[in-house]
Amino acid sequence: MTSAPFHAKPATVSAIMLKVLAALLPLIAVQTYFFGVGLLIQLALASVSALAAEAAMLRLRGLPVLPFLKDGSALLTGWLLALTLPSLGAWWMVALATIIAIVVAKQLYGGLGQNPFNPAMVGFAVMIVAFPAHIAQWGSALQPLDATAQLQWIFSRQLPPGAALDAVSSATPLDYLKTQLLIGGQPVADILRAPLYASQAAIAAALAASAGGLYLWRQRIIAWHAPLAMLAGVCAVAAPLWLLEPARYASPLFHLLNGATLLGAFFIVTDPVTSPTTARGRLLFGFLVGVLLYVIRVFGGFPDAVAFAVLIMNIAVPFIDLHTQPRVFGKRERR
Repeated sequence: MTSAPFHAKPATVSAIMLKVLAALLPLIAVQTYFFGVGLLIQLALASVSALAAEAAMLRLRGLPVLPFLKDGSALLTGWLLALTLPSLGAWWMVALATIIAIVVAKQLYGGLGQNPFNPAMVGFAVMIVAFPAHIAQWGSALQPLDATAQLQWIFSRQLPPGAALDAVSSATPLDYLKTQLLIGGQPVADILRAPLYASQAAIAAALAASAGGLYLWRQRIIAWHAPLAMLAGVCAVAAPLWLLEPARYASPLFHLLNGATLLGAFFIVTDPVTSPTTARGRLLFGFLVGVLLYVIRVFGGFPDAVAFAVLIMNIAVPFIDLHTQPRVFGKRERR
């Protein structure tokens, strides 16, 4: 057919998930470059754990296994967890987080499409609350252990002779900033001159996540409303505080480029199952996620606050949907 009307074939879940997984590849490449092959090991562990947990729950529920495994949703949950947890974390961390995400946050609610909370964020939140010391330990960017040493550390927590402990226990940029502000009393500008920020690993990861997000937007897999609103929410709180007291509060750009802000904006708040269905609802949802992200990150106890902000707003999604639905044609609005 060469002229209108055209019949568009609906995209399958597996095709959509495949594109989302492909969109994560730039971020995976960047993190592997800066932190070493530990991330690839975590991705393998998360993938196996996700598929095994999904298959086990499907069998327990008496459902066919292969069709659901092939849709790619379990794999995506595992990949998101591997990207948000430390790349040199103990092997059981990513496995346990993935099992919790698939079993508790997804399958016990009825599977894909029935879960009110983002499964990957549930898995991450449980781990950061239960094992905060483990979550806070990241490897040093551009000074990674070799592949053998990373494999040994992930599975046995033992370093080879001569390896420095700093190579596996470096704080994240957000953790370091928060700690120095609390105990050191230094102005933000001085803290950001620390060697930790010289590698530009966080900025490179943020740009890679943005590239993947723009690809999904161009492919019409995600809409622009929630990501843009989330970034605006972060800036709406960060900008006035930074302008009023720059020695105490980092700039909005710092908060956009560090942590999982851009990963959350393009890959988490755009989840069609756990976000509002209307454009107005997505704008409100994303904006409030951004506000909560900043408030928890700066004034709360968890600098990596994307998971908590998203999960809190997941609770409000039915309420947002109820009050942002367009008026039905021919019906008067209730007064």
